[in-house]
Amino acid sequence: MVEQTQPESLKRANRSLTRQLWWFAAGSFVFGFALVPLYSALCKVTGYGDKKELVRASAMPTSIDTSRWVHVEFVSTNPTVGEWEFHPVKSFMEVHPGQLYEATFVAKNMIAKPVVAQAVPSIAPSQATQYFRKTECFCFKPQPFAASQTRELKVRFYIDRAMPEDIDQVTLAYAMFDVPQTVAAR
Repeated sequence: MVEQTQPESLKRANRSLTRQLWWFAAGSFVFGFALVPLYSALCKVTGYGDKKELVRASAMPTSIDTSRWVHVEFVSTNPTVGEWEFHPVKSFMEVHPGQLYEATFVAKNMIAKPVVAQAVPSIAPSQATQYFRKTECFCFKPQPFAASQTRELKVRFYIDRAMPEDIDQVTLAYAMFDVPQTVAAR
């Protein structure tokens, strides 16, 4: 009698563990798709990526500091989820603060179905973030891609003349992520 009870309790324990693992997997999957809206909410709360700041940042420069050069490096990362080929056309530029420049990235949807992608930028060093002004960027909104489509994506930017002299190198990095259709529709 004791031997029959043990296998039944073991079966119940296994079913319980299986349910818990399924819930964990489903929660992880939902969290992965919630990252883009969570990032947007974080931007609103912290002020980074705030629409008012973007409008202020898009104001055109009025003068160029031709006596100074800043090395701007372009970096792209491919996420572990999704099938993307994503890279900058040029890996760096030498720029004058106050002058408007344009950089191009190439993105290719490597799967045979349409998808929507969102690029998430980061700027290093962090002290340079407030001086790096994007007037136009593919990262401002989700980008639709047809099946196996390759596109050039542009970012127009300038370095504010007020950036401290000791910052002479800036890295602009992007990561490309698939966006769920519900987020892409917004």
